[in-house]
Amino acid sequence: MTTEGYIAALERRHRELDQKIESEMQNYLKDDLYISALKRKKLEVKDELTRLSSAEA
Repeated sequence: MTTEGYIAALERRHRELDQKIESEMQNYLKDDLYISALKRKKLEVKDELTRLSSAEA
């Protein structure tokens, strides 16, 4: 996989995590631990995207 392809996959994963977080937040019986785990994973993906973007520049 090329770097561009990997970045696109990470961006897709970031959007998917954001959608899951929004969905879980609207759930009446929301699970705060699950939401925290999703947010942590989303931040990891964002950090990787930032690292890759700065490496290309």
